[in-house]
Amino acid sequence: MTIRTRFAPSPTGYLHVGGVRTALFSWLYARKHGGQFILRIEDTDRERSTEAAVNAIIEGMAWLGLQHDEGPFYQTQRFDRYRQVIEQLLAEGKAYYCYCTKERLENLRAEQMAHKQKPRYDGHCRHLSGSPPSDIKPVIRFKNPKVGQIVVKDLIKGTVIFNNSELDDLIIARSDGTPTYNLTVVVDDWDMQMTHIIRGDDHLNNTPRQINILEALGATVPQYAHLSMILGHDGQRLSKRHGAVNVLNYKEEGYLPQALLNYLVRLGWSHGDQEIFSRQEMIDLFDINAIHSSPAAFNNEKLLWLNQHYIKTSNPDELATHLQFQCDSNGIDTTQGPPLTEIVKAQADRAKTLKEMAQNSRFFYTDTVEFDEKAVRKHLKPAIHAPLTDLCDRLSRLTEWNTETIHAIVHAVAEQYELKLGKIAQPLRVAVTGAGVSPPIDVTVYLIGQKRTVERIKRALQL
Repeated sequence: MTIRTRFAPSPTGYLHVGGVRTALFSWLYARKHGGQFILRIEDTDRERSTEAAVNAIIEGMAWLGLQHDEGPFYQTQRFDRYRQVIEQLLAEGKAYYCYCTKERLENLRAEQMAHKQKPRYDGHCRHLSGSPPSDIKPVIRFKNPKVGQIVVKDLIKGTVIFNNSELDDLIIARSDGTPTYNLTVVVDDWDMQMTHIIRGDDHLNNTPRQINILEALGATVPQYAHLSMILGHDGQRLSKRHGAVNVLNYKEEGYLPQALLNYLVRLGWSHGDQEIFSRQEMIDLFDINAIHSSPAAFNNEKLLWLNQHYIKTSNPDELATHLQFQCDSNGIDTTQGPPLTEIVKAQADRAKTLKEMAQNSRFFYTDTVEFDEKAVRKHLKPAIHAPLTDLCDRLSRLTEWNTETIHAIVHAVAEQYELKLGKIAQPLRVAVTGAGVSPPIDVTVYLIGQKRTVERIKRALQL
């Protein structure tokens, strides 16, 4: 049997971290077992679904490197197939038209609530006889079994039992003929031969209904695994107020996709005490039976720590590609300045995010710098004017511009004027960067370039 999993987001909002974790676990399970991972866009909610959300989902999955083997499939392109299945259920007496008005259903609900009963449809039209009302457009309901149990052998939750007597006849087609979620998802999972459904536990109550429809169609029931929710720092379900809006926000804020995936794979799953996982290790070690059934808490500080780890340890060429995005987003023109790979090597130990790295590297790509007044007052004092002038002159006459020759000149000036190295290096740093923090001064000056370095020192001397 070929393992087939799917990620089926609804484009009524952007792809958030909870959805990404679901996609990741589904993707890992398929890859672990040499199976196939399918992307399906459940866009039947036409009023709330947007093209922007669809694009954000596809872009987010691509950024994370969660490649799908089939799709994306769109439910709005499969309406004919859904109608075919609905007609089949009607013809076989497994579904029926319901003419109950909105008022009747509201009154029924109010009465049940008053008697402290679980609100559900009472099957009023299940055995309707005679001519149906001509002025009402009916919905179509699935004829749910009235007796027996549905036993869900969940791969995470364990065995969960539902009584059919607790389930009502759910609507599978609205009065305008459009199919509902529980019908479309069943048909899609059936047609696409899904073997394992990994999704959030907010869908657990839908599972017995979907199993009953699958069995009514004579379809093979897949195995289910329901992931517990992700909580925010306050113990509440992760939501917009926790910053969980769009996974692409993490890209914009300078997080690496590998860091985010590494963090999310540990939200509810573990392999001993291991914290750092390469993509291949995630695949090789992933075990769905090791997923915890209790909710996981999202910790921004831990994610930031992981991001910093990957910035320090990743291939500079790979990081340069991500850094280019940040520079472009922050209006930094990198065409006139050092290669971004060299910036990564110089700044990797000094940034927690690539956005921070880009912003702290702006001075490498500008002709002039903005001086920090506090740094100027502290380091560009009259006493340093003569040494800094000498240093500028020596740097301007250098015929070999590299870190070794720059380092030697800075040391020589410090010795000549009997200064500690920091007493000349810090004024030089302020002169060429505008601030008091940068990579090692020889590396900083080398990357800025000879012409810009000399011009900036001259400008600083005027202060």
